[in-house]
Amino acid sequence: MRSVILAAALGLASTAAFAEDFKFASFFAPTHPYVEGAFDPFAEKVAENSGGDLSVTIYNGGELGPGPAEQYSRVLDGVAELAVSLPGYTASTFPLTLVAELPGVLDTETGTADIWNNIELFQPEYRRAILVSLWSSAPNQLYTRDKAVRSPADIEGMKIRVPSRNTGLLVEAWGATPVSMPVSEIYNAMQTGVIDGAMIDTTATRAFRLGEVANYLTIGMDTTNSPFFILANRDAFNSLDDAQQQALLDAGKEASVTANKVQLAVAAGGVEAFAEIEGREVIELTAEEAAAFNALSAPVTEKVVAETGGNAQAIVDALAH
Repeated sequence: MRSVILAAALGLASTAAFAEDFKFASFFAPTHPYVEGAFDPFAEKVAENSGGDLSVTIYNGGELGPGPAEQYSRVLDGVAELAVSLPGYTASTFPLTLVAELPGVLDTETGTADIWNNIELFQPEYRRAILVSLWSSAPNQLYTRDKAVRSPADIEGMKIRVPSRNTGLLVEAWGATPVSMPVSEIYNAMQTGVIDGAMIDTTATRAFRLGEVANYLTIGMDTTNSPFFILANRDAFNSLDDAQQQALLDAGKEASVTANKVQLAVAAGGVEAFAEIEGREVIELTAEEAAAFNALSAPVTEKVVAETGGNAQAIVDALAH
């Protein structure tokens, strides 16, 4: 199902016939909060900024091809001029961007603004596609099916879904076994016992119905977040005139802020919603309990930064609070 933002709705009907239209590939369901809260406003802003010379048609629910991890390839191949995805799904391509997801690097509330204030540090790895939008997310928290987790000893030996390599390293440091899996597969995998739990931000309580298959939600330790981005096909972007390019980039930067606000609000609601489900328990770690996890997390950040090299340490120095 697609969302079409019409130039006519903005009083731009006279130029609509001549507008360049960019296809926007999204794996999110049309009902996901990002669609109404961030992606539709992004398309509207592109049309407004360009005076109707550039429009964006959003193809939701994987209409241009399913799979979160495959969206990057769809941009590179020109199947879509724009796509939203997570750099964690193609981690080897975006190691610098993923430094921002490491425990203790970003502040949840200011992370997106901090990224954009230092965006030049990330640009070296955006050579094949144009970075249009980039935002941090709410922290990945721990949903578990059968066992409450209050200490690293509790999680030891569990199979935990992770959204990225760095989160996998974190889970290993805690004593669990990481399982790489796209978000669309978590529900069935947890329901059937293929995995014991999942690391994901708490929008998943409703958006991916994890409140139905998890009995416990552990929060409060230093953990990763999962940055999102919107990328543009480089050839398509270069085919635009300077004003159209700027219209797209300005709308993208604004969308970063909007999407982050939507995500944080929905994530907070996800914790509340989980707590309200009968038989479910939100475990908010005490400072002492969290410290046991955090002592294991800190070396993961140090290791990844050292292995990544390049601008990695500069990114940490710029973003860490």
